[in-house]
Amino acid sequence: MKMAATQDKLREYLQRATADLRQVKRRLREVEAREHEPIAITGMSCRYPGGITSPAGLWDLVARGGDGISGFPENRGWDTVGLYDPEPATPGRTYAREGGFLHEADQFDADFFRISPKEARETDPQQRLLLETSWEALEYAGIDPLSLKGSLTGVFAGVVYHDYAADGGTGGLGSVASGRVAYTLGLQGPAITVDTACSSSLVALDWAVKALRAGECTLALAGGVTVMATPTSFVGFSQERGLAPDGRCKSFAAAADGTGWGEGAGMLVVERLADARRNGHPVLAVIRGSAVNSDGASNGLTAPNGPAQQRLIRQALAAAQLTADQVDAVEAHGTGTTLGDPIEAQALLATYGQDRPADRPLYLGSIKSNIGHAQAAAGVGGVIKMVQALRHDVLPQTLHVDEPTPAVDWSTGHISLLTEPVAWPPGDRPRRAAVSAFGLSGTNAHVIIEEAPPAPETSASAQAPETSASGQAPETSASGQASEAAASVPATQAGVGAETSPTASRLTPLPLSAKTPDALRSQAARLLAHVTEAETAGNATTPDDIRDLGHSLATTRAALDHRAVLLAADRDELLRGLTALADGDDTAIPSRSCAEPPGATAFLFSGQGAQRLGMGRELYAAFPVFAEAFDVVLAEVDVYLGRSLREVIWGVDEGAL
Repeated sequence: MKMAATQDKLREYLQRATADLRQVKRRLREVEAREHEPIAITGMSCRYPGGITSPAGLWDLVARGGDGISGFPENRGWDTVGLYDPEPATPGRTYAREGGFLHEADQFDADFFRISPKEARETDPQQRLLLETSWEALEYAGIDPLSLKGSLTGVFAGVVYHDYAADGGTGGLGSVASGRVAYTLGLQGPAITVDTACSSSLVALDWAVKALRAGECTLALAGGVTVMATPTSFVGFSQERGLAPDGRCKSFAAAADGTGWGEGAGMLVVERLADARRNGHPVLAVIRGSAVNSDGASNGLTAPNGPAQQRLIRQALAAAQLTADQVDAVEAHGTGTTLGDPIEAQALLATYGQDRPADRPLYLGSIKSNIGHAQAAAGVGGVIKMVQALRHDVLPQTLHVDEPTPAVDWSTGHISLLTEPVAWPPGDRPRRAAVSAFGLSGTNAHVIIEEAPPAPETSASAQAPETSASGQAPETSASGQASEAAASVPATQAGVGAETSPTASRLTPLPLSAKTPDALRSQAARLLAHVTEAETAGNATTPDDIRDLGHSLATTRAALDHRAVLLAADRDELLRGLTALADGDDTAIPSRSCAEPPGATAFLFSGQGAQRLGMGRELYAAFPVFAEAFDVVLAEVDVYLGRSLREVIWGVDEGAL
């Protein structure tokens, strides 16, 4: 008996141990899955040299081989004449007088963000640009920025310069750069400002990815910004002879003679892929893996470290669960210096350049050849460029390359410098690109992105046009639309009444709203340009496109103070309505101001007798959702009525339908 009891206890123990082991294995699988969970890029926005105000504009610049470099800005109080001296290392002078500048960095629609003029003047333009690009990136993702109040949305922003405000107030604090975005939109996830010099925005993106996987936030804004309020960096790097005299980065070229300083702002919206699919947000690309490390003790604090870069690449590949030959292209740091470029190229040759077919080399390029070194905004600009390259199926050329630098033995691996555009069509495996950023501080970052996987099913809503960006200039900003604007349209205009026709029942409302009347007209003009540009590219506007556009405008834009609604069933009506609103023809398109808090909404049910015979038949024929709901209600009511309610309402027999 004792033996049997002992065996029973042992059996129970083994059963519990087996169950515990299975549970531990399951938890380990879940932890590993979270560590490698795909992170979707669902929104993008940017400002870069050359007048770039959107990802579409950035792509246009790089795709046509454009150069965004220009002379010193005239609106910052710089002594643009006295600063220049062609002789290197002249104290207090710079021998470079061109760079990549945001000449409109002083423009800001303070009222749009409910900031007083005094506070706006005291606020670093970098903070102001982060507000604008955060708003626009969310709109790009199909998210009403105001709907995120109280959500676990994180903000991770790279910022290097703190030379704007000298009074020590919040307007110049780096910590407030991310905090102001969180405060303005009411975001309650982590708000972190990152300063690792030139790698800041990629480090910010890496942190955002890790925070999403750890559950610290459900959505994140990640990017960086650089505006040079003073010419200090030009003067300082001239002393070290680190600048290109013509202000242009000649990445990996024999003619490389220093970096070219630039400015910019870029912001990404990132979220877990499963969340993006569930929320119906557009998946532009997927972050497959990322890594951050430091040079450690090397041959100089600010000098790049080749072995550290190799380790970084291998770390990112391991995080992405990929081999080097599965990455097609690298958007390199590529600052155009005679020291940094050869070290970077050799690290790429030793990693990505090995164990791959000679007919499938790693393609190498750098956006710095187009816009200069945007510093804290450089890495995120490279990500936006490569996302756009995936979407347009081409790898754009790198400018200013007379020939590949002879300081590198290019024969030691299979790498091809992008001196001309190369087609990058979809194939039998996902296309991938890596983006590098190496900080002056010694902090390095590497991110691997992958083309978006096929969606389980097509979303009903269309992606919002890139031209709907807010805050571009005073009185021309403030996009975002509101479905409530439909209330301002007379019922007869909406096709409601006894004479409603099948065509009228298919009218689509397109609600628009903005902060001011001028901004509302500007919003209509931008939307008109978006539609006409799409048609110029060969994309005809169909009724389905109009319905998709109306859905996006109604559900993915903030409801602002001044509102109007267009009604259109076809292309011609859409263009007429947009043109009238853009031209300020209020008689054609009624609009109203909702600046005052709206009153309470009430619904009145007038009882029986208000309907007309046949009411609802056209809705039933035109809209399957209405038809399904109508059938469900009738199936319930007919049981109690004892006859067909459909016949009562429509005055016809069931068989006649």
